Amino acid sequence: MSTQLFLLKISTLIYFSILLQSTLIFANCTCEPQDNKNNHQTKHKALSYKLVAISSILCASALGVIIPILLKSFKSLQQNDYSSLNFLIKAFAAGVILATGFIHILPDAFESLTNPCLSKKLWGSFPFAGFVSMMSAIFTLMIESFATGYHRRAELRKAQPVNIEEKEGIHTHGHGQGHELGHSPQILLERSNSSSLIRHRLISQVLELGILVHSVIIGISLGATENPKTIKPLIIALSFHQFFEGMGLGGCISQAKYKARTITIMVLFFTLTTPTGIAIGMMISQGYNEQSSAALIVQGVLNSASAGILIYMALVDLLATDFMDPKLQSSFKLQIIANVSLVLGACCMSLLAKWGGT
Repeated sequence: MSTQLFLLKISTLIYFSILLQSTLIFANCTCEPQDNKNNHQTKHKALSYKLVAISSILCASALGVIIPILLKSFKSLQQNDYSSLNFLIKAFAAGVILATGFIHILPDAFESLTNPCLSKKLWGSFPFAGFVSMMSAIFTLMIESFATGYHRRAELRKAQPVNIEEKEGIHTHGHGQGHELGHSPQILLERSNSSSLIRHRLISQVLELGILVHSVIIGISLGATENPKTIKPLIIALSFHQFFEGMGLGGCISQAKYKARTITIMVLFFTLTTPTGIAIGMMISQGYNEQSSAALIVQGVLNSASAGILIYMALVDLLATDFMDPKLQSSFKLQIIANVSLVLGACCMSLLAKWGGT
């Protein structure tokens, strides 16, 4: 299951990259292209900033996603201490992911799909960005529901091991005790833990897919920009952007209890996506036109889908699950700190929109 989803991610990202590259270069523009009279010195300066952006975002992404994973691996932390710390990290990360969807991605999607360069009769008569985002959230719910349901039905179909002692118990003490032995609390606990683990793994993979789609788009946009004044503030904004998103993803990966190889692959995927998008943007910068109809539609639709995934994951899989957890609700102090952490994460990410424009 895990291998198939990784292959799906690879093929999806390659497809998006090729699609974006081809449409941005060869699409017919419905508006006049922007004036891009940059001299050689300006382009050289922009290139320098882009190289700085690649290294900065690479380090920030890696650091953000690795921190939660390393915290769980520290044996010095007691189980209760880590559980409390995990609630705080996930609350902060959920706020970051929620703000990413509402403040960074969804407004960009509406801006792209309501751009004057697009036909007002088709794109201006219906809120396509909101519709795609809604359908994306519903589709994510369906995937989680069907995948979890399939696993639980498979668990129920498994034959329970019945040994000689259990058979003797059935004959000696009647059918009631035999049934109880066949469904012992240990077996039920193992089933519950298995279902919970599958769900955590599904959450981490769907969340990463939603983040990666947006990361490719912002990477290509930065890489194709030739204005140093635009790139300079984006370096800091996107570095923090990827760092916070990485913390959210890292918290989910740590709960999924993957093997070291799978964790490494997921970390590399997240870390390298935005720098790869920047490199692609640099390659297509000569033919890039942000105001072409195809570019606006592709970016708008993909951003809308990504926003729907991230908003759903933040509200349903991260916040609703943790904030209704008995461990959190049994401690008023922990509840207060978790809520503050949530608001802090949302506010930090929202403030980046003022300078980042992402």
